[in-house]
Amino acid sequence: MVLTESRPVMGYVLVLTATAIWSGNFIVARVLSNSVPPVTLAFLRWAIAVVVLLPFAIRPLCRDIQVIRAHLGYLSLTAFLVVTVFNTLIYMAAHTSKALNLSLIAVSSPIFIVLFARLFLKDRFTFRIILGLVSATIGVILLITEGDLSRLMSLTFSEGDAWMLLAAGIFGAYTILVRVKPVALSPVAFLCSTSILGLLFLLPWVIWELRDVQSVNFSSTVIAAIVYVGIGPSLLAFLCWNEAITLIGPVRSAFVYYSLPVFSGAEALVLLGEPVHFVHVLSGILILLGVIVATRETNR
Repeated sequence: MVLTESRPVMGYVLVLTATAIWSGNFIVARVLSNSVPPVTLAFLRWAIAVVVLLPFAIRPLCRDIQVIRAHLGYLSLTAFLVVTVFNTLIYMAAHTSKALNLSLIAVSSPIFIVLFARLFLKDRFTFRIILGLVSATIGVILLITEGDLSRLMSLTFSEGDAWMLLAAGIFGAYTILVRVKPVALSPVAFLCSTSILGLLFLLPWVIWELRDVQSVNFSSTVIAAIVYVGIGPSLLAFLCWNEAITLIGPVRSAFVYYSLPVFSGAEALVLLGEPVHFVHVLSGILILLGVIVATRETNR
């Protein structure tokens, strides 16, 4: 009984950890947008993740090799979506899309997850889920716009916004795929095998990209940022997110993902000394209420 009750608690801890780590990812994407080409950045990011993970993954990979072979098609699709395409699209979007646009479009990821869970996993789509979705979305929009909704009217859209919207949908599809991951495949073997496959798919793309690049600016700041996204958002966050999907399901995880801008705001407060206003508190309350209302009735 205690073990059963601890599973949801651990699931929420893991998805909160993943979201907290991801909260700085968009900032890093903007910082690196003028230093490293998007496909090259995605390749370096996941290469670092594989190098760090591989010593811990060799035994699980050897143990699960038959499972990997049997589900190579599934793993290839998953790897292509999240490793090859997802983060690459975010970095491509960062070249032409404003930070506000990126943040607002990222809000659509949980919406895609909820819709895909209903379509493909037959999860219930109740009034509580809709109410929670609306409350959390309004909270995030208020937080991102700092309470000035007129900023939405002045938004201009670019090619990068389309890439970001596609990335949000792909992340939703990936999350659903994780839910049907082969039970016999360990979390470490799953992440390592998809990372390696995704790198193989990225290799021709990165070679093609580098043909048109004069040079890449590998300053100490750029190197530190690449190492961060390789170990943090790529390795640790995805390990936590994948396991959380197993424990509490995609819908509950999707709603917790709404707390991402809250973490970003907290980081701005601690690291940059940015003040907290009433709209920040109101936004946090709306997001929290949305998460609580929506997840109380979801079973997957």
